[in-house]
Amino acid sequence: MKRINYLINGFAALAFIVLFSQCAGKADSKADADTVQASAGLSGMKIAYVEIDTLLAKYNFCVDLNEAMVKKSENVRLQLNQKANELAKDKQEFQKKYENNAFLSKESAESQYARLAQKEQELQNLSNKLQEELMRENEKNSLMFRDSINAFLKDYNKKHGYNMIFSNTGFDNLLYADKSFNITKDVIEGLNARYSSSKK
Repeated sequence: MKRINYLINGFAALAFIVLFSQCAGKADSKADADTVQASAGLSGMKIAYVEIDTLLAKYNFCVDLNEAMVKKSENVRLQLNQKANELAKDKQEFQKKYENNAFLSKESAESQYARLAQKEQELQNLSNKLQEELMRENEKNSLMFRDSINAFLKDYNKKHGYNMIFSNTGFDNLLYADKSFNITKDVIEGLNARYSSSKK
């Protein structure tokens, strides 16, 4: 569960940066601009916001990425646990032999001890390698996620002409915004439609 929260928070942070930095287009018409100006108190800016928590939970691409990363993380954890258990068993056997003077010579005991130390180092190296691979994959997924939102919002904004689209994650940036500026549902539907068609 902590891994899922970590991934979701990571994606949320990236999504926040992407959506916060969106700034394109102009108001479709003077009437639209006047309506927004009157209600938002801004000089002709057309703005909207997206609820990031909802986007992360309902954007199928993000859900699929999270599920894939959770499976890979679990596989890595199982692989490392299996090797760690094998090493622990070998260490216990060595300890028993050592305590019972079962080694034929001091050199034989030292050789066995060195082998266990090497095995432990190999396990540490494998752990580092697998964790780095997971981090790289997570970064790659974050970029794909960001790019998918970027590409969609560029097309979406050609029709809607927002000057700025903010993100809203709990109380992180927007403390209050009128619901009429919330385009989350529209964005999720568009993203999911685009994602479904790309999978066919």
